[in-house]
Amino acid sequence: MKTSKKAAMSFIFITLLIDVMGWGLIIPVMADLIAQLKGIPVNEASTYGALLLSVFAITQFLFAPVIGNLSDKWGRRPVLLSSLLGFGIDYIILALAPTFGWLFVGRVIAGITGASFTTASAYIADVSEDETTKAKNFGLIGAAFGLGFVLGPALGALLATWGIRAPFYAAAVLCLLNCLYGYFFLPESLTPENRRPFEWKRANPFGSLKFLTRHPEIGGLAFSFFMIYLGAQAVQGNWNFFTIYRFHWSEKMVGISLAVVGVLIGAVQGGLTRVVNPKIGNENSIYLGLSLYTLGLILFAFATQSWMMFAILIPYCLGGICGPSLQSVISGHVPPNQQGELQGALTSLMSLTTVIGPLIMNGSFAYFTSDRAPFHFPGIHFLLGAICILISIVITYKVLSKEKKERPELAELFKGGGSAGNAPMH
Repeated sequence: MKTSKKAAMSFIFITLLIDVMGWGLIIPVMADLIAQLKGIPVNEASTYGALLLSVFAITQFLFAPVIGNLSDKWGRRPVLLSSLLGFGIDYIILALAPTFGWLFVGRVIAGITGASFTTASAYIADVSEDETTKAKNFGLIGAAFGLGFVLGPALGALLATWGIRAPFYAAAVLCLLNCLYGYFFLPESLTPENRRPFEWKRANPFGSLKFLTRHPEIGGLAFSFFMIYLGAQAVQGNWNFFTIYRFHWSEKMVGISLAVVGVLIGAVQGGLTRVVNPKIGNENSIYLGLSLYTLGLILFAFATQSWMMFAILIPYCLGGICGPSLQSVISGHVPPNQQGELQGALTSLMSLTTVIGPLIMNGSFAYFTSDRAPFHFPGIHFLLGAICILISIVITYKVLSKEKKERPELAELFKGGGSAGNAPMH
């Protein structure tokens, strides 16, 4: 299908928006659903929530490089539509699940097909005209994520008044409608001359990680990427459990807080990033964003009132300006016909953080809110997340400093903020 690049970006934005809305719908009720199915308090339920996140991440880790490589062979469109169909089936299973075990089945299906963001990132790399445009376009994924997180949790909180399962049915409908929309309106972005044969050795999840080490600068920045997402699990994997336990929030309040997160993320990645990045450059954007992430996590750990959580969201979400810049630097070393492979590898890294991150973060939260703990500290996991981000700052600084010395031509690029882009930092 022939269409303008601008129209193609609109298609992918709407596709991702509806996809994220489906995910955001179920978050406000997931903690209480697990606690209900297991018959335990919500702080204990956080460990089971971590297991659900981990089983999703394990399957996604195994299949993300396969999906990425398939998109390099067959194109982005069929892979993206298949993943959306898988998510729709997942939500139907979650809606009907009579026991906790069925939640695992749904999460496995979602992990296998969960390549929407991976393929969308490669899609954007395909249609972006130049390096500067890539960095700006990747901010649109963050905007879709943010807006979806405004509408999804808010709608989920509203639907929860009709029953704890209602948001799952709504999420299934949205994903299936999204798939139908993409079938009729989403054009293919990967031209035949940029496709390559599928190779199992490149689709191996562990082999795909070696892809990131072919160049030392990519390997180092990929590890920094890993530490950022590991630290982010302190918020992403445990926000609902923590706030329900610490501040006695209802599903409605959880939904409202996530809607606020969505507004902030959308403003940062859809607007502020496009202003700040060109002015201060990729490198400074990375350092500033990571510093704000660290500050936010430390403040979360010691918050004592509900209003504090909302106030602290501002510096934490402002940290999102680092995402497109870091992703731009990483993808600038990869040719067009390997963008899908790179995205599969990066998604595998993200999946690894979701395998171990919730187990660490939710596990520490559950332990330090139990009678076994030497002291009571519900916010311990936020401090662990801050440590992860601090490590990423050190690694990024060392890698970029070395690269500027060895490749002087990149110094002006980092300073000017016009690097290639690849995927969003959520």
